[in-house]
Amino acid sequence: MSKTKIRNAKTGAFALLDTLVRNSTKHIFGYPGGAILPIYDELYFWEKQDLIKHILTRHEQGAIHAADSYARVTGQIGVCFATSGPGATNLVTGIANAQMDSIPIIIITGQVNSNFIGTDAFQETDIFGITLPIVKHSYKITNPKDICKVISEAFYIAQNGRPGPIIIDIPKDIGAQEIFRYRPVQQKEILKLHGYRFHYKINRQSIIDALSLIRKAERPILYVGGGAIISNTYKELTELAKIFLIPVTTTLMGKGVFDERDILSIGMLGMHGSAYANFAVSECDLLIAVGARFDDRVTGKLDSFACLAKIIHIDIDPAEIGKNKIVDISLIGDVKRIFQEILITHKWDWENYTLPAKRIIWLECISQWRKTYPLIIPKLSDKLSPQQVISILGKQYSTAIFTTDVGQHQMWSAQFIKCGPRRWSTSAGLGTMGYGLPAAIGAQIAFPNEYIVCISGDSSFQMCLQELGTIGQNKLPIRIIIINNYWQGMVRQWQESFYDNRYSHSNMSDGQPNFLALANSYGIESTSIENEKELIKSLIKYKDYSAPVLFNCLVVENENCYPMVSPGATNAAMTGIKYNQDEIELLKRHSDENDDIDSFLSNVKTE
Repeated sequence: MSKTKIRNAKTGAFALLDTLVRNSTKHIFGYPGGAILPIYDELYFWEKQDLIKHILTRHEQGAIHAADSYARVTGQIGVCFATSGPGATNLVTGIANAQMDSIPIIIITGQVNSNFIGTDAFQETDIFGITLPIVKHSYKITNPKDICKVISEAFYIAQNGRPGPIIIDIPKDIGAQEIFRYRPVQQKEILKLHGYRFHYKINRQSIIDALSLIRKAERPILYVGGGAIISNTYKELTELAKIFLIPVTTTLMGKGVFDERDILSIGMLGMHGSAYANFAVSECDLLIAVGARFDDRVTGKLDSFACLAKIIHIDIDPAEIGKNKIVDISLIGDVKRIFQEILITHKWDWENYTLPAKRIIWLECISQWRKTYPLIIPKLSDKLSPQQVISILGKQYSTAIFTTDVGQHQMWSAQFIKCGPRRWSTSAGLGTMGYGLPAAIGAQIAFPNEYIVCISGDSSFQMCLQELGTIGQNKLPIRIIIINNYWQGMVRQWQESFYDNRYSHSNMSDGQPNFLALANSYGIESTSIENEKELIKSLIKYKDYSAPVLFNCLVVENENCYPMVSPGATNAAMTGIKYNQDEIELLKRHSDENDDIDSFLSNVKTE
C-alpha cells in the first residue's frame, strides 16, 4: 500500500524523474546511498515502466566518467546520481574533467535532511561549495516545487553556450516530500526567462575581414579543437578546407572533426603531435583557431607559437579570446554558424577568387615534411611495440568508437588511430587516469550495436578496474586493450628525459595483478598477447564476439612516445626526430637568445 502511495504521489523524487524523462533522458549512471534513497525508490517504478534505465557502476567516479563519455559520443546530456558525503565527493574528479573539456552533464546528489544541514551530520558535505570552481552552474534545492524548473533550466544551461556540468543537490526530505498541485515545467517556458539566452550576434565586418585574410594567406593552417566537435562543424570545416586548400591540424579534443585520411589532414599538433604539424604551425602566415584554447600542451613556448602568423580565433566563449594568445580577428559565437557565414560570404563573389600560387607550394612543403618526418611504428617480430598494437587496432576496428586512459598509450592512440567525429572519447584538459574503462561503458550504453574499444595502460587500468563488474553485469561487448609495460609509462619517460633516470615510484611490476584471472573473476573472456602474430590472430578471433574481451598486450618496457616537445620549448624543437639542415634553420628562426639551441641539437639526431 505504501509503495502504491509513493508511486502515485507527486513527490520531489517524482518531479525529478518526470522532468528527466520529459527532457529525453534514457540512461542514468549512478550508485545509491542513504540520502538519495527516496529518488532511487521512485526510480524503481519508472524503470518498471521502461521509461528510463539506470546503470549501476561500482564507484561514483565510474558513474560520472560513463555519463561524460555518453555525452561526448552522442552529443546529448549525460546524467549521473550519487548520494551525499563520500558519494558526492567521489564525483569531484569527474566533474572537473567534464568542466575542463566542456562536456554537458547533469549531476544529481543526495543530501542529508534539510534540518541537519550545517550540523556535521552523518555523511554531510557541502558539495555545492566544494564544486563551485569546477561547474558551469549549481543548485541547492530547498523546495520540492522548484525541482521541475531547476532540472529544465539545468538542461538548457548545460548544453547552450559553452557546455559544462551542472550539479543539483537535493536533501533527502525534499526528495520524499509531496508536491500539491504538481505542474511540469517545459523547456519552452525556460526559454522565455530573461538571462537564459545564449545568443551572440556575429560581427559582419569581422566575417569579411576574416575571409579576406583566408583568401590572401599563402601558408594558412586550420587549428581545430573540441569546440568544432561540440558544434558539429564537420561539413562546414571540410568545405572550407577544400575550397581554400588549407591543411588541418587538431588538438586531442578536436580529433575526428576532419577526415584524418584526407591529404589535408596533418594530425595532432603540440607536445606529442606530428613533426609536420608542428613545423607547419611554426611557419604558417595565417592560423585559424577553431574552438581551441591555446593550452600549454599545444603551444609549447607561447611566444614562438605561430609567431609568423596572423591569427583568427573562432570560439563561443568570449573569455577564451586573448586569454593566452593575442589574436588579430575574433569571431564569437557558434562555430558552425560562423563557418556557414564565412562560406556564404565567399560564395557571393567566388568567381572572382583565385588561390594564391604559393599556397600550392605550401602544400608541397608540408608533404615533404610528412615524408621526411613520419610517425614511426617499430616493427618487432618476436616482441610487441605499443605502436604496433595501436596501429593494428585502428585498422581492425576502423569504424569503432575509441576510449582511452591517460599516458603514453593516449598519445600513441591520437597519433595512429584514424576516426570520425564523436568516435573518440578521452580526458584531455584534466588528463584523468582511470577515465577509459568507465568511458567505454558510457559509449557502449549509448550505442549497444557499435564496436567500442577501450585502450588503457596497465597503470591507468588499475585506477578504475572495478568497473569490470559493471561490464560483466550488463554483458557489454567492450574490447579492453591493456598496453602493459609494467610502468607508469609517461612518468618513466619524463624521469628518463628530465630527471637523470631517477625512476622514483614509477615501476608497477611489483604488485601487478594477474589481469587474465581478474577479468575471468568477473566472467569476462581474456587473452595474453606477446607478438604481432598473436595480436592479429586474437583480434580476428574475437572480432564479432558478443561479450566483453580483455587483451593483455605485453609490450616492450622502454619505448618512448615521440616526437616530444619539452615543456616550455618551442614546438619546432622536438626530440625523437632526425633533423636535417633545413629544419635546423627553421628551429633557429623560432628561437631566441634564451634558448640553448646548440645544446638541444647536440642531444638529438641530425643529418
